[in-house]
Amino acid sequence: MAKPKPIIEIVTYGIHTKWDADAKALPKIKTFTNHIPLQLDIEFGFIVNIKRAKNQQVRYCIYHPDIPDEDGIAMPPFDGEEYIRSNDWDFYLGDTLWEPLHNKVGDWRMTLELNGSVIADKTFTVEDDLPYDGAQFWQRGKPKLRR
Repeated sequence: MAKPKPIIEIVTYGIHTKWDADAKALPKIKTFTNHIPLQLDIEFGFIVNIKRAKNQQVRYCIYHPDIPDEDGIAMPPFDGEEYIRSNDWDFYLGDTLWEPLHNKVGDWRMTLELNGSVIADKTFTVEDDLPYDGAQFWQRGKPKLRR
């Protein structure tokens, strides 16, 4: 009997609440977007739901703009592997921006592979300015002042 094919769905993508790696809860979506403002500690990425793939292994990779390490050499992409723990499994793949901010501008591509095939692929563009004038007006909550 053939093994059933996994069902993969990107549930959310964009700006999320702060993620706590020690907590079971995944971050909540704040804004669906591919354009990320250049802000310290902003959390962005996507949540994918995978069904019918328990005990299989996914490989994740975050390709960032050439961010230099302490020696000025571009860091390799962030990658790793994770086991699927249930037949209805949610996984968050994301990153945050840290000091210095000036070298974080550019495209951040995030991929997720299962059995050698890419099952989720999103590119986020970290921008010094928001995509159009007035975009901050529509953000909920108190306006953020730029320094």
